[in-house]
Amino acid sequence: MSTLDPVAVFRTEAAECLEAIEAGLLDLTHQLDNKDLVDAVFRGLHTLKGSGAMFGFEALAAFTHHCETAFDRVRKGEVAATSELVAAVLAAQDHMRALVDQPDADHGDTGNKLLAQLQAAVGGKQAAAAAAPAAAPPPAAVRDAPAKKKNSWRIRFSLPANSMANGTNPLGLLDELRDLGECSVRANTSAIPALDDLVPTELHISWDVTLTSEQDRSAIDDVFIFVLDDMELSVEEISGTAAATAAPVEERAGPVPVAATSTAVPEFRPVEAVPAKREAPAAVSQAKAAENVRVPAERLDELMDRVGELVIAQSRLSQLASASTDIALRSVSEEIERLSGELRDTMMVLRMVPVATLFSRFRRLVHDLARETGKVIELVTEGESTEVDKTVIERLADPLVHLVRNSIDHGLETPADRLASGKTEAGTVTLSARQAGGEVIISIKDDGRGINRERVRAKAESSGLIQPGQPLSDSELLQLIFAPGFSTAAAITNLSGRGVGMDVVKKTVEALRGAIDIVSMPGQGSEVSLRIPLTLAIIDGLLVRVGSGRYVIPLSAVEECLELSLEEDLRSRGRSFISLRDSLVPFLRLRDLFRTGTKPDVHQKVVVISTGTERVGLVVDQIIGDHQTVIKSMSKLHNNVATFSGATILGDGSVALILDVGHLVAAGQQQEAQLRVAG
Repeated sequence: MSTLDPVAVFRTEAAECLEAIEAGLLDLTHQLDNKDLVDAVFRGLHTLKGSGAMFGFEALAAFTHHCETAFDRVRKGEVAATSELVAAVLAAQDHMRALVDQPDADHGDTGNKLLAQLQAAVGGKQAAAAAAPAAAPPPAAVRDAPAKKKNSWRIRFSLPANSMANGTNPLGLLDELRDLGECSVRANTSAIPALDDLVPTELHISWDVTLTSEQDRSAIDDVFIFVLDDMELSVEEISGTAAATAAPVEERAGPVPVAATSTAVPEFRPVEAVPAKREAPAAVSQAKAAENVRVPAERLDELMDRVGELVIAQSRLSQLASASTDIALRSVSEEIERLSGELRDTMMVLRMVPVATLFSRFRRLVHDLARETGKVIELVTEGESTEVDKTVIERLADPLVHLVRNSIDHGLETPADRLASGKTEAGTVTLSARQAGGEVIISIKDDGRGINRERVRAKAESSGLIQPGQPLSDSELLQLIFAPGFSTAAAITNLSGRGVGMDVVKKTVEALRGAIDIVSMPGQGSEVSLRIPLTLAIIDGLLVRVGSGRYVIPLSAVEECLELSLEEDLRSRGRSFISLRDSLVPFLRLRDLFRTGTKPDVHQKVVVISTGTERVGLVVDQIIGDHQTVIKSMSKLHNNVATFSGATILGDGSVALILDVGHLVAAGQQQEAQLRVAG
């Protein structure tokens, strides 16, 4: 088996830590006096600095130290938290990401410029610290406050056996204690097992430390703040006499040298065993570690491919069993079908992630755009717990960035314009997600000025997208926004205006077998809705026959099935409508669309499909039944065939094409509009 690269693990955890820091900073923007948020950001910076130093990211540790020091001053009440400080640390956080991803790259003078911004935001004596070269962080004990009374403490602690394997370096903890003041360290080695039973990756040493420092008890707790849940810690304040007797039996020339980057084993002296129940914390720690397991995404993709192949093989087995009179074979086939279905469902759940992971990225984007445009913007998120396939989340990130930027730049007015039109000063951008059958609908809504239809039509006519005076429905007119190069912006800005992006949004969504709907009310705002399948790998489909070919319709889009007799088919020639509960629904004859050259069956069927409020009937010769569909992408030669979104392999080894529901519904609605105009 392949082993995990410690540096890769650090980068993953550092990314999560930076996301947590960013979330805390953005929350702090609205609650500058919230002590809990200040502490949370400080702890995140402290963790990142310590972990970076542990894994050799010295530049990251040195740079992060200055941000940590700034928040430490805020935490101690020496300076106030301000929006300028938050903005400076947010900008510094981007540099931290670069130092994590490319520690050896030349980042130029970026770090010094960011530290200068941090200095300006904090002011005072932070300036001296910020201006210092990015070397090893200065000792935490160096403070600007007046000298305090020294206290003596006896600290005894032990860590779980698996702590080093999980990335905790006890030498780093001892180093931080030494930074607080004068200390002596003794190691208890009595719990180390015999050599034959020793596991090299397990920790069996505990420590007894005597510390004399000006710091109070909270400074000691801060050293262990990230390992408190799993360790045993005892801190006792001792008097001067007791402190002397607590020192090591043999005098040393100075404190025991402990360095986080040293490869030598410190010369600790054994003392009598510290009473501790070591097994219980280790068991608890291992139980907590078992709750979540990191799995590389490519392994999930590979497992998904295997499950897909299993579904195809199971379909073949079911077909063979149905043609056999062997009862035992049928029984085994049904059992395999049940197990493969459960495995498929379990695999789907493993690939699902909440859209909160996607929405959380836009808090920073909206914060930065608000500062850049001078607009007051509130971001509202709804339905963050809605789950979508991880691949969908990854592919939707860039399209949503384009849509949010356009909502802010084109949609929301300036504070003055909003007040003049009777609105609140702050504009609102709402990101929402909800599940509807086998789809998830992600909407971007703003309460801005709305889309100017006249400007859209004028731009479309001048660009040659439509003929002057060409009749268009409101939906068709708004869809012109997604044409390549289309833009109604009066001037090009850093945000938009070049007409690049919206066509990419549409192509990306369509590649996900999704669709885009736009609703806009002048003066009230706009809403763009993305309708995306929950999963891209395996779906439930309805297998139908048209002529001699077989096709799959995604079951999530099917509303109902009706029978269409030959007489009704002949009567409907020329109008192609069916009456469905007092409403007319247009339908397409797939036999004509696919040019099968075959005669229709006597008892044809109409499969009514829908996307949102739009419905269309598909006339097929036969409905074969439901089918677990493993989606295979089309070849490059078929990229321009919009009628199909993919293909699947049937149980007999033949190929069935998967119908693109969105394209067929649009075609049916276009046919209906033409018939209405002609009539």
